[in-house]
Amino acid sequence: MSDDVAAPPAFQVPDGYEILDWRRGFGRQIGPLYRKHDANGLSSMAFRVEEYHTNGMLNAHGGMLMSFADMSWGHVISVETSSYWVTVRLTVDFLSSARLGDWVEGASELLSKEDDLYVVRGRIWSGDRTLITGSGVFKPIAKRDPRPGEKAYKAP
Repeated sequence: MSDDVAAPPAFQVPDGYEILDWRRGFGRQIGPLYRKHDANGLSSMAFRVEEYHTNGMLNAHGGMLMSFADMSWGHVISVETSSYWVTVRLTVDFLSSARLGDWVEGASELLSKEDDLYVVRGRIWSGDRTLITGSGVFKPIAKRDPRPGEKAYKAP
């Protein structure tokens, strides 16, 4: 008997999502991650739970979900400012688990911005199950060229 893990079955990425082209850093290690912009200008991110994202119960590891919350909720800062940003604070409530093979999505809404700090409220879900809710405070640190779906950088 072998300890080899079978390759995950092929899956269809939901309509509107495109793969994020991470070429270096942490995002490349935990991806692939996907992004979608809708007609109303709203943006979300997603990933499929693979074996390397899981804990011993084959659920998405809490650290993976929290890292994904950080990236998907902070993404609104990229959309609003076309800048690189850092996380000042992230508060999450774990409500449910994601299982191996689940498609997990995340998005946030901008609540306020003051003194170059952006406060957001976010949600992570899979299908009709809310996995995480919470909030974050993010700070833009350096402007960059806008990517598709992003607004041009405006100095604070």
